[in-house]
Amino acid sequence: MLSSAGMARTTLVVMAAGAGSRFGGPKQLVPLGPAGETLLEYTTFDALRSGVERVVLVVRRETLDQFQATVGTRLAGQVEVDYAVQDIRDIPDGAAVAARAKPWGTGHAVLAARRAVDGPFLLANGDDFYGAGAIAAVLRFLRETADGWALATWPLAATLSPHGPVSRGVCTVGEGNVLLGVREHFGVERHDDTVTHSSGTLTGSEPVSMNLWGFRPDVLAMLEDGFRRFLAERGEDPTAEYQLPTEVDAARQAGRAAVWTVPAGETWFGLTHPSDLEAAKGRIAALVDAGAYPHRLWR
Repeated sequence: MLSSAGMARTTLVVMAAGAGSRFGGPKQLVPLGPAGETLLEYTTFDALRSGVERVVLVVRRETLDQFQATVGTRLAGQVEVDYAVQDIRDIPDGAAVAARAKPWGTGHAVLAARRAVDGPFLLANGDDFYGAGAIAAVLRFLRETADGWALATWPLAATLSPHGPVSRGVCTVGEGNVLLGVREHFGVERHDDTVTHSSGTLTGSEPVSMNLWGFRPDVLAMLEDGFRRFLAERGEDPTAEYQLPTEVDAARQAGRAAVWTVPAGETWFGLTHPSDLEAAKGRIAALVDAGAYPHRLWR
């Protein structure tokens, strides 16, 4: 599908299928803005003013109606919105899998959108606030380069919750902002001036991924091939997850992909624990008061 200029349209793909087990429900539908807007609507607003032309929401079948009735209704008339359902039945023909209660993670979530994406796309979590600058920087990479993928990074300390531990993908970055690797750390939290995780300490200045990516359609073929291999090796493990950073890193190490990091500053917040809710509302209110966003996003 091409725009009037003859170029494939840029799409925002939002991963909004998480169950929010630690939060106590689907975080992606929690109203935070003055007019009841969700975090993914602020991401959509920022993406639209940077030139994105359509939105694909990756949701669970159980929440599809809720998304259509709330977020979908508010976005109607603002941008073309499609829905992709992340479903445990969406597997390659002939794959042997164990019975499980939830899909296979972020790599599987991106694959859920494969039929709705036909050009470059921005990928984001539905429960994170990234800020206009970060989104614009990733989209600028897609416009100004001919190939390769981009990953926005934040200093670790800017992404921690004061209400409990989090998991973070810590990036190793080489010369020219080339991504050299992503290592997942669990149980990350601040203790006074120290940042600890399950097996050691960190400085807090390390660049981390919050799943804001700039991709081209070639990532979809890579993920399809990887998912087939993953299921052949681990499909009978009911706890195994097909994670996007792991597959991207494997493709990078094999020389099948090149990834650059895009430093995104320190403007990030999100919802991990229920106690994060009031702080997030306060930060949105402060941004509205400062004029960064209108009191009502959609009119």
